[in-house]
Amino acid sequence: MNEVEKLQKMIDESSSIVFFGGAGVSTESGIPDFRSVDGLYHQKYDYPPETILSHTFYRNRPEEFYKFYRDKMLYLDAKPNAAHLKLAELEAVGKLRAVITQNIDGLHQAAGSKCVYELHGSVLRNYCEECGNFYGAEYILTSEGVPKCSCGGPLKPDVVLYEEGLDNKVLSGAIKAISQADMLIIGGTSLVVYPAAGLIDYYSGSRLVLINKAPTSRDNTADLVISGSIGEILSKIKVHA
Repeated sequence: MNEVEKLQKMIDESSSIVFFGGAGVSTESGIPDFRSVDGLYHQKYDYPPETILSHTFYRNRPEEFYKFYRDKMLYLDAKPNAAHLKLAELEAVGKLRAVITQNIDGLHQAAGSKCVYELHGSVLRNYCEECGNFYGAEYILTSEGVPKCSCGGPLKPDVVLYEEGLDNKVLSGAIKAISQADMLIIGGTSLVVYPAAGLIDYYSGSRLVLINKAPTSRDNTADLVISGSIGEILSKIKVHA
């Protein structure tokens, strides 16, 4: 039995699957990740991306923040790939209970997933820091300088910047989903970003699957490790109710 067949068997035998994903899920839709060879960490700016995407930088240099943000964080033409679509299919037949994502692109929802915990927020939501009005990503992309609300207040992306804490409601929902899962599939993540990566410690079942192109620190504790493209692997799975 090869690895995909083992994965298929595990999925067939499970009824409460949770998927936990990272940047590798979106790279196949053309959205670069942070840590790969051609990712954001390896591109040259006046400041490192993690500095620009920090709460302090956003507060102190909002114009520079938005210049980088528009240039490197908004991929509004990106479409869901095979991984997003297969997960939505698994949810539709009642197999998959939740998607927990570190991504901020909204592609899981675009593919049809309903129960999505966005640990790091979404670029599709932006709110006025004064009156609370919400604006879409297109508004941010086509604005200049620091985008402003109709009331004149500055807009902030509803994403978790460095130095900011995760949303408690999202976090508790994700923890509950993982702790109740009978199968946990982790895909497209290097498992180095905390506190997100620590969430998998809440899983106590016997079907822990890791799918990633590179090894992770949790490979030795997984029940199945598959090296490769998450979209390619999930596209081979047949969905049965």
